Amino acid sequence: MDQIDRDIINGLHGGLAICERPYLEAAQRLGLQEDELIERLARLLNDGVLTRVGPLYQIERMGGAFTLAALHAPEDQFERVAQCVNALPQVAHNYQREHELNMWFVIATETPYEIEEVIRTIEQETGCDVYNFPKSREYFVELKLKA
Repeated sequence: MDQIDRDIINGLHGGLAICERPYLEAAQRLGLQEDELIERLARLLNDGVLTRVGPLYQIERMGGAFTLAALHAPEDQFERVAQCVNALPQVAHNYQREHELNMWFVIATETPYEIEEVIRTIEQETGCDVYNFPKSREYFVELKLKA
């Protein structure tokens, strides 16, 4: 990753403009050509430096839902359980933790009702009890880490 890549990451933290050509607007702001910005973003995504470039939505305002969930996966079955959980399109993130509940993940669905369906599916496919930790309050942190 060179300084231009760092400038791109830092410069896009605030988002892309809502306009006909958001990458062109961003490229001009960064002193780049549009195709160079797109090529660099594609490389950063392909190399795993970035995991996504896209908007963040208030899913509840659109009728959807998300929740933080956790389970205990026996150590000798951890990879199998992780594969089952990660195979579901509703699972957005999955992290291993050093805790009795050693697998934590985010479930995002189109409707609030689907959260319980996904939890039941995970329990049936893994044999593990899933603990649901829905948010009780919204916080806006806007964490920006400098590249």
